[in-house]
Parts: sequence; C-alpha cells; structure tokens
Amino acid sequence: MTTVDLASPDTFATGVPHDALADLRRTRPVHFQEMKGQPGFWAVLRHADVVHVAREPRLFSASEGGVVVEDLAPDQLEMMRGMLLAMDPPRHTDYRKPLSDRFKARVIAGLEPAIRAVCEDILATAADKGDVEFVHDVTSGLPSRVIGELMGLPEEDWPHIHELAERNTSGQDDDAGSGEPSSASVEMAMYAIAFAARRRAEPVREDLTSFILGSDFNGKPMDDIDFAKFFVQLVTAGNDTTKTMLSSGLLALLQHPDELDRLRADPSLVPGAVEEVLRWANPLHYFRRTATADTEIRGVRIRAGEKVAMYYTSANRDEDVFADAHRFDIERHPNVHLSFGIGPHFCLGVHLARLEGRVFFEELLATFASIELGGEPVRVRSNLNNGLKRLPVRLAR
Repeated sequence: MTTVDLASPDTFATGVPHDALADLRRTRPVHFQEMKGQPGFWAVLRHADVVHVAREPRLFSASEGGVVVEDLAPDQLEMMRGMLLAMDPPRHTDYRKPLSDRFKARVIAGLEPAIRAVCEDILATAADKGDVEFVHDVTSGLPSRVIGELMGLPEEDWPHIHELAERNTSGQDDDAGSGEPSSASVEMAMYAIAFAARRRAEPVREDLTSFILGSDFNGKPMDDIDFAKFFVQLVTAGNDTTKTMLSSGLLALLQHPDELDRLRADPSLVPGAVEEVLRWANPLHYFRRTATADTEIRGVRIRAGEKVAMYYTSANRDEDVFADAHRFDIERHPNVHLSFGIGPHFCLGVHLARLEGRVFFEELLATFASIELGGEPVRVRSNLNNGLKRLPVRLAR
C-alpha cells in the first residue's frame, strides 16, 4: 500500500511524488490524509472528481474554511475570505463580474508590446551576466513589472511587493523569505490600505487601482480594508505563480532537450508548450474546499465540515484523460489541464498568464543560442507551491 504524506512540505522538497500519486489514483482516488495536530483532509486525485468539486461551489465551499489544508486562525481566515479565490457565490460573482471586462482576451492582448519590451530588457541584463540564478535574476522581474504597471504601483515598491508575494506562497520554506506568510499578508494589506488612501486623494488614472476604487462591488464601492484583501490576492497571484510557471517551464525544457530543439525549430509551437508546462509543472499543487453537507465522491462518504483538496498535480497526469500522461510533449492535444482551475473560480488572469508565458519564451529562445543548467535546481519546500527557489543557468547569445 502506498504511503505518502501530502500534508508535509518535506514530501515535495526534492520533487513531486508522481509514482505515489499514480498508485493512489488507481487504488484510492479519494484518499484521506491525516494531519498532525488538526483534522485531516480528503485528497481528490482524479481529473473528473476535481472538476466535480470545482463546479459545485455551494456543496464544496471555498469560504467556509479557506483554500489551504491547514486550519487558519480566525483573523487569517477572515482576511482570506476577502479574497476572490475564497469567496462563494453569490458574493464571488458580485466581486468578479466588475473586473471581468478588464481581463478579457482582447484587452489583455493590447499589453503585448509592453510585455515584450519588459522581456527584452530583462533578458538583455541577463545576457550581460551570462551565469544567472534564473528564478530571481530573470523570471521575477516580468510579473513584478507587469503587475506594478497594471496596478499603478510606484516603481520603487515593486521589489518589496514581489518579496511579500513570494513569502505569501512559500512561507513553509525557511529560505524563501524572512517571516511568516501571515505576516507577509498583513504587511501587504497594510501597504494596500495606505496606497488606496493615497490614490483616493489623487486624480483618477487609467490603471486597475483606479478602476477598482471607482467601481461598485455587490452594490457598493470597496472600502480600503476590502481593497487591501483584494490587493493581496491579485498581486500575489500575478507575481509568484507567473514566476513559477516561467522558471519551471525552462527547467522542463532543459530536462527534455528534444522538446527544446523542436521549439527552437518552430516558434509557432510556443503557445502549446506553455500549456504543457502548465500541465506538467502546475504552479500550485491543490486548493481546498470544505463540504457544506454530507455527500459522496466516487463512492466515498464525505461528511459536512470535512476538508476536500483538489489536487491539480495529480489530476493533470490522470491516465484516463492524458495519453502517456508522464511524457512532456509540447504538441500535446487536447490538453485539458486544470492549472487555471475550472468552474466559477476559473483563473481571472488566465489570458495575462498565457500572454506572459508566450512572449517570455519567444524572447528567451530568440535571445540565447545556448541555455544550460549551471548547477542543481532547488525546489521550494511547500505542500502548496510547486515551484523552484533556485535555478542556476548559463546563458549565451
């Protein structure tokens, strides 16, 4: 019988236990995971079951217990409930709808020239160095600058905001940043409150901050505290998950040189390669829900109040959905991965993430004739964040 502790960040510190997850998909696809010091959770491992949970937000609540498997302190849970990712309908709909037009594909497409210019600048700096730590020297700069511009944040604040975003998702790793993730969220929220107050006193601008502060959500404008909770999610998701997608994507290509050669030979394959990166190395392992009533998943009884974790890392390699699921294939089609979620909580920033990924890899391959590992990659110690904290790379034009 397979034994794997999905609650422990140490389980993922040296790599995802894909063999163990594959065995569980065959034998216990709805698997109960014990936790030390608090109630355990049901890990939902098959693609169809993750879709089922995601599409039933009233039965499987994001708000009731938050979206991480660890039970949060009341003040932490209350802050999380102010984020879009932890809202249930109808509140979720009321808060998401006003933002939807700003994140439509045609609107986001207009950002391509600016994103390409940022990529060119970042990669030119990397070329001057040659040997880089790719996670922080290269990939961190793109989402920091894009989100900074979108939100109208002062440029001098971008590095600090990115550091707080990293701590929010990587707080289980002592090396990922000083302080607890909860303190990073509070610090970012306090920054947002002060930022909102300052912006309310200034002329309206053509940026996302002015749009949010000037819009009605659930029939009324956001106050500064609501804005702060919203800000924490938007900035954290926009920063850290994009950094993870880009760095993990390069590592996947370096580990599969034949696929990298195919991509160099035909840059039109880049959009599909980005989708395969998202399937192969999804930035987040899971999100949690809480059952609001007794129910069943695949014949397993789930009681009201129990935790249910949707494991994207497992669902994205479900053999019932993906042929040769453990093979990295940049031309995989169809590719119905769940890295952006599905249902009401489908990622609001999906078009921005795909655009950043496409432009970044187009520019990376156009800039460097040679990209090699310069040392051993090091993963973030986390049961949530499926990312790297160090990726030494040697670049040559």
